[in-house]
Amino acid sequence: MQRLGIKAAVISVTAPGACVLHGQASYELVHKLNDYAASLRDAQPSKFGFFANLPSLLDTQAALDEITYALDTLHADGVVVFTRYGNGNFYLGHPSIEPIWAELNRRRAVVFVHPTHPVDTHRVNGHMPQPLIDYPHETTRAAVDMISSGTRSKYPNCSVILSHAGGTLPFLMSRVVEIGQDALRITPAQAWEDFRSFHFDLALATSPHVLRMALEMIPHDHIIYGVSTRSTL
Repeated sequence: MQRLGIKAAVISVTAPGACVLHGQASYELVHKLNDYAASLRDAQPSKFGFFANLPSLLDTQAALDEITYALDTLHADGVVVFTRYGNGNFYLGHPSIEPIWAELNRRRAVVFVHPTHPVDTHRVNGHMPQPLIDYPHETTRAAVDMISSGTRSKYPNCSVILSHAGGTLPFLMSRVVEIGQDALRITPAQAWEDFRSFHFDLALATSPHVLRMALEMIPHDHIIYGVSTRSTL
């Protein structure tokens, strides 16, 4: 930060976060990560903020408990969630995750969405790191899942930030609406409204052609420059 002239940053933990563990071990790791992030913020409040970590959103009560602790006691700036949870395709629009969205919506929380790996982690070839292409696609899957399931319009009070300029979402959004409108549970107009309701950070998405598309498609006050950093214990 000092070398690049960055005066302030909101820190977060990237995937898989505390979900690398399960059950009580995961809950304890979440707590340690959040307490550590809060200690960094408290030591230099003008320099650091943080997005709180959560256990698997499928562990409903544990996730709700950590939201309460992180936002009410630690005063986190928001929470970080991942695009998918569990061993199946439980993306952010899945009904199992609705209690979490309902609570975050009630709190008008900032929700930072970071991609994680898909269910199938087999590489196309040994030269392609899994996050290279899969991470942008996973962000897109999660966002389209939220749009098509009605989750985004149902919980509009959450300020949802998509990583990496929304992955491939800006490129594919017109295709989603035009080809998928018969399958969508909402109207094309609502789908576009939901798309524009997201905020988009520009981490790893600053090439000229990506920026041109972002500036053309995304409301300018919903474009955020930021780099997510990995907290360590």
